Amino acid sequence: MKTLFVLRHAKSSWDHPELSDFERPLNKRGEKAAPFMGELMRSKGLVPDLIVSSPANRAKTTARLAAEAGGFEAGIELDERIYGAGANTLAYIIADFDDSADTAMIVGHNPGFEDLVGALTGEHPRFPTAALAVIDLDVTVWSETERGKGTLRDLFIPKEEMAD
Repeated sequence: MKTLFVLRHAKSSWDHPELSDFERPLNKRGEKAAPFMGELMRSKGLVPDLIVSSPANRAKTTARLAAEAGGFEAGIELDERIYGAGANTLAYIIADFDDSADTAMIVGHNPGFEDLVGALTGEHPRFPTAALAVIDLDVTVWSETERGKGTLRDLFIPKEEMAD
């Protein structure tokens, strides 16, 4: 079995209209939520062996802040295919993950991430910014990842978790 952590980027800023969508930074709420999610992951024993992120500023910053706060040793790989990808493309990206990793985190964007969770698990939860889905995949190698092979073990939404 493999475990996939699907982390949507934290809340981004719209304060700089001169920046492209790709370049948008996190806003103050996002800068708090991303490290919080990394700490939450660590506290629950959810430690990725592999981290793959969209290269968009808000996604790679989310990945970096979460990894630093969680003390994750895995380096962050950037994959430009994640930006703007739908569920099928995301599943192909996951299928290419290194099999030496038993746990992997992918960091990116909606609507693709919400659709990915639905495709893998058959469940369609609300997936706001900085949400984290923990999916147990009934596979022995990442290349077996396909629709319906996952079970949604947990869903963490920062707004709800930070209120506790």
